[in-house]
Amino acid sequence: MNIKAVGIAASVLLASASAFAQSSTVTGAAGGAATGAVVGGPAGAAVGGIVGGVAGSLLEPPPQKVVTYVQQVPAPSNRIVVKQKVVVGQPLPETVVVTPVPDEPKYAYAIVNDERVIVEPSSRKVIQVIQ
Repeated sequence: MNIKAVGIAASVLLASASAFAQSSTVTGAAGGAATGAVVGGPAGAAVGGIVGGVAGSLLEPPPQKVVTYVQQVPAPSNRIVVKQKVVVGQPLPETVVVTPVPDEPKYAYAIVNDERVIVEPSSRKVIQVIQ
């Protein structure tokens, strides 16, 4: 009976985590822990926090038309250089100008350290570095 309850709890956690994959890692971890605690007590909270955190940290890859647009947009004449390495999942510094992608409000782009990057406009998190 306990194995069946754990299986159901895991299914509920995975379903709720995937539904909230657009949330941040913190929100995903907190939501997963809360759901896990309700279903499986302290052990469920631990498992739920991990599952929710992983699902919350995933960033949705942009559609190919967004990647193509960012690849083809002319580079600005002034070169933007930052000391930090551009890393997927990390926000760009406030000094970097982020430009919205036309007709795609979920995405913006920047050209930093001669790398074209697609970012989430509200958080400035890097979604993809285009090679």
